[in-house]
Amino acid sequence: MDYISAKTIVTKTKGSGWFGIDYNMNIYKGCCHGCIYCDSRSDCYGIGDFDRVRAKENALMIIRDDLRRKAKKGIVGTGAMSDPYNPFERELNLTRHSLELIDAFGFGAAIATKSPLLFRDADILESIREHSPVLCKVTVTTIDDRLSEKIEPGVPVSSRRLGLISDLNARGIFTGILLMPVLPFLEDSEENIVGIVKGAHEAGARFIYAAFGMTLRDRQREWYFQKLEELFPGQNLPWRYGRAFGNRYECHSPRARQLWKLFTQQCQKYGILYDMRDIICAYKRGYEENRQLSLFDR
Repeated sequence: MDYISAKTIVTKTKGSGWFGIDYNMNIYKGCCHGCIYCDSRSDCYGIGDFDRVRAKENALMIIRDDLRRKAKKGIVGTGAMSDPYNPFERELNLTRHSLELIDAFGFGAAIATKSPLLFRDADILESIREHSPVLCKVTVTTIDDRLSEKIEPGVPVSSRRLGLISDLNARGIFTGILLMPVLPFLEDSEENIVGIVKGAHEAGARFIYAAFGMTLRDRQREWYFQKLEELFPGQNLPWRYGRAFGNRYECHSPRARQLWKLFTQQCQKYGILYDMRDIICAYKRGYEENRQLSLFDR
């Protein structure tokens, strides 16, 4: 494991519209999952040698000092740029210890991952939940394990991630699915969307947040098209993308409207949340009232 220097790790977000998160925390830089669609590979993020994971030096001490200096408590999100549960985390325990600090300083936590290793830290999440909101977001983009092995080669298949969701919800931890990206011409079928919603329901997922398409720019685009040629030979997928989207950054599925209607109908059928405002309200419900009462008691 290589280490890189950092002056701060827990940083304020611009507003709290994205799942109600107040702060971002990225302990690792780079990712070894190898997902062919990853937006973090783009030049604009300045992450060279993206497939090599590096940890931030003295991360726990920096996180401790960052949290100590925050004048306002809030939700600390992790997993935006690099999965906090990469294979190195199993031995390094940097994410686990950072959650212990979040707990000790009275903050909430919102985690995005593709790894069942998250369940290892369910005990800390339960402790955080006693005083602050906890949210777990597990990415699932296809119900087909064979397809997930191709497009997300470095992580457990979709069925194992649905198992993680089931395990976390059994512990009472508010957990759901990030259904994004949905790759045009590969994942944007009615069968896939219905399958994911049904799988989410069976796993007890509280929500699914979906985006029917993907982003493509600079270095990411070149990598993605190369992988499409390697993994799906003879299907002319790069040509189909060029014809449908040109050089656009946002590549919405040509079937996005149809899929959204089907998706919302299926979510309503099973009582699964899908609107961002409803998700935020649900996982934070009760905590704001308790915080106000605590301040009044003082």
